[in-house]
Amino acid sequence: MITTAPTLASNSVLRVAPASPAEAAAHFRASLALYADVSDVAAALAAGGDPGFVLLDSRSTESWDQGHIPGAVHLPTALIPERAAGLLDPAVPVVTYCWGPGCNGASRAALALAELGYRVKEMLGGFEYWAREGFAYESRQGAERRAADPLTAPVTGACGC
Repeated sequence: MITTAPTLASNSVLRVAPASPAEAAAHFRASLALYADVSDVAAALAAGGDPGFVLLDSRSTESWDQGHIPGAVHLPTALIPERAAGLLDPAVPVVTYCWGPGCNGASRAALALAELGYRVKEMLGGFEYWAREGFAYESRQGAERRAADPLTAPVTGACGC
């Protein structure tokens, strides 16, 4: 346990003072209202029954065919304004995903859905981390699964976060 307060300007981590506990709590609560992670989405889908949300893949048809999460709805971002009402119930939250952390397609899809009145979250990590964490996916060849990447997911057990 650290018993003395560090000098705030002593290093680049503390050059800007940390937020107050109340500010930090508000920020992280807001973040959790907007984002879900891959393992939480996988657990909700694996629990069986209605997970309480629709998982939406916002990528192109070619990307969908290359690999997508089982049970996801395919709705490319550009088609959301014209097709969302026919595919999605506004009373059910939507979780969007795209390729991965280097892609903001899920953010664009979430914005388009929010502007249409849907409650929405973005799945952090996208399809890339779904596959890297070893969860099953579907492609035009059928069901597939890769071994979990030990840099993104525990090889045995749960991450505990």
